[in-house]
Amino acid sequence: MLKVDNISLYYGAAQALRGVSLSAEPGKVTCVLGRNGVGKTSLLRAMVGQYPIAGGSITLDGNDITGLKPYERARRGIGFVPQGREIFPLLTVEENLKTGFGPLKREDRYIPDDVFSLFPVLNTMLGRRGGDLSGGQQQQLAIGRALVMRPKLLLLDEPTEGIQPSIIKDIGRAISYLRSLGNIAIVLVEQYLDFACELGDNFAVMDRGAVKYACDRANLDPAEISRQMAL
Repeated sequence: MLKVDNISLYYGAAQALRGVSLSAEPGKVTCVLGRNGVGKTSLLRAMVGQYPIAGGSITLDGNDITGLKPYERARRGIGFVPQGREIFPLLTVEENLKTGFGPLKREDRYIPDDVFSLFPVLNTMLGRRGGDLSGGQQQQLAIGRALVMRPKLLLLDEPTEGIQPSIIKDIGRAISYLRSLGNIAIVLVEQYLDFACELGDNFAVMDRGAVKYACDRANLDPAEISRQMAL
């Protein structure tokens, strides 16, 4: 589904990504781990085209999307749930969800039932403004908005950040369900190691803009990942 090959990214003279390679497959969760400031969010934003890369390539479904703009990548099936949620606080829950209609054909512009089955609280708050929701409810709304787009590839940037434990469990169940569908590739950026280990199929630990450690679930050693994250 997704292949990131040896990409580099600069902010002016500062190098944010150094030869990063990563892949994601349908029906699997690829977890990207690491401390703050190591390049995890920059990697996701490079995938969606918000930041142009200086080298390497990004392919989706075997097609090179390196030069495509963000809206073109969204039309190809990339859904993004950014860190901090970035919902529209003055729009209602329903209006926020409908912002996901942008890349869809007219006949596909409706909210899928899965959004409300995964996050039933949203169905009871359709008329409430997004800014009036709790942090956990806003996170569910941000994920729901991405799912409205019917993504082939779902990118999640620290969905557990600042969220109460009960909502974290709901988000974990939602990710598990989406993985079980078998047709969505998921890239999960996290610092919450237990959450990542519970859901992940493949793991990559970043440091200073590069992937310094990687393993699959068969070779998963949480203690080693924790050690790598702490170094």
